[in-house]
Amino acid sequence: MKCFEDSYDVIVIGGALAGLASALTLANKGKKVLVLEQHNLPGGVATSFVRGGIEMEATLHEMMSIGPKECPLKIRNFFDEMGVDIEWLRVPDAYRFVDGVTGVNVLVHPGTHGDFETPAKEIAEAAGDPDGSLYGKVLDLLNLCHRVYNSVNILSVTHMSKLQMLLKHPDFVKTAGYSAKEVIDTFNLPQKAVDILSAYWIYVGDTLDNLPFTIWAVLMADYLGYGSYVPKKFSHEMSLKMAERAMEMGAQVEFGVRVNKILVKNGHVSGVRLENGEEINSRYVVCSAYPDKAYTQMIEPLSAVPAGAVKFVNAKTLGLTCFSVVLLLDSDPETLGIKDYSTFYAAKGMDMDRIFSESASDGPYNYITSICTNLANPDATPKGTCIYSITMLPRPEGWLGVTEENYEELKRKNAEYFIDMESKRLGVSLKDHILEIVIESPVTIAHYTGAYRGSIYGYMHTMDDHIVARLQMSDQENYIQGLCFAGEHQISGNGVGPEVTNGRKGAKIILDMMEEDERGAK
Repeated sequence: MKCFEDSYDVIVIGGALAGLASALTLANKGKKVLVLEQHNLPGGVATSFVRGGIEMEATLHEMMSIGPKECPLKIRNFFDEMGVDIEWLRVPDAYRFVDGVTGVNVLVHPGTHGDFETPAKEIAEAAGDPDGSLYGKVLDLLNLCHRVYNSVNILSVTHMSKLQMLLKHPDFVKTAGYSAKEVIDTFNLPQKAVDILSAYWIYVGDTLDNLPFTIWAVLMADYLGYGSYVPKKFSHEMSLKMAERAMEMGAQVEFGVRVNKILVKNGHVSGVRLENGEEINSRYVVCSAYPDKAYTQMIEPLSAVPAGAVKFVNAKTLGLTCFSVVLLLDSDPETLGIKDYSTFYAAKGMDMDRIFSESASDGPYNYITSICTNLANPDATPKGTCIYSITMLPRPEGWLGVTEENYEELKRKNAEYFIDMESKRLGVSLKDHILEIVIESPVTIAHYTGAYRGSIYGYMHTMDDHIVARLQMSDQENYIQGLCFAGEHQISGNGVGPEVTNGRKGAKIILDMMEEDERGAK
């Protein structure tokens, strides 16, 4: 029985969230789409696993750009428009920040409809605000973040001239060329307030002096202005429902199929070749593999790769990978004294340069984030148990020296260090309550997804390469006609929400290419 048709409008390589978002968008436009996923399940790292008969979230901590039903943001809107029905649970707090040196210990709550009064007040009080002036400064900073955030959402889908941009989005234009540190410094905040406001930096992987303010502003506005959400049935609920809906819309989704080559003729995509040698015809491909891999290993003939494409990938700084210890504990959070869903813990102080340096090693790490799944999703595990994860997002280069001989020791060393750190902070021996333990390392990510060096966060946003420049250069970076990329490595960068956005962006690039080819054929 023949599995594939003679040709497709678009082939999507990879059934993770970005690939599925592309497939949904293209199928919604009436295109004949084929999704090829190497695993037996969709979602990539947006998945779950079962230990001790209990399903556990593999990676997702929280999602941005969801918003409440009465104030939906772009990701919730997209899922609603595509008919992907997901039960979202609001995370009760933004985060707790704990500094093991200064003693700062503050729980920050988000607003609901883009309001920042609550987080601004909590941050100011924790940093010391006897006359209330600090509250006003923090609130002004967060409101600036919100204005930039709104501009980014508009400019990412609307083309306008530089003059129009300046007139309609002055705060975006004024801050676009500055780092987060440079803009924050203009508000003359005490260091304690800056440290609390910096907690999320690990999710983007660069220190504030090299992180574009635009990126930091979007992160802060979304998380602190609207709050974060998780699917009730874990990230795998998203993956399965996106794949199911894509098939209902006419897309063909095949699992256990690996693409080895992207075929190019006369400078234009002509199809793909599978691992078994079978070739499938299509003039358009959305590729979830990193450009690093595609341009060096997947394009056939390799001579079809322009020199500019190689320069493009060599100029990028690879984003973060993941080291995480996921624990199934034998007691509920209350019994263990776990009160917060999300905690950022700077055990040796919030020295970003030191933490950033540590992140380029194979550990141990002294800046971690912990998540207690049950505090957002009480039904995540049977009564009397809970899931607790402890995570650091290191840079991939720190794990380049791992060998078959030292791998298990590296995993054990870091896992024990994390568990001991959190046990000390919580005042409870987590080791005495472990029912199941799963350790996820950069090697785990690389093996499971095939992602370059185990990166889960695409290319790092820096002052030399961030969303503003990526938006301006996006048309010039389509090096092979008919080929685009969708994943963490695309324009919007890292995170589960941005990955969905990147998938939609990839689909739009393909649709624009189709229009261009049609005009050229007339």
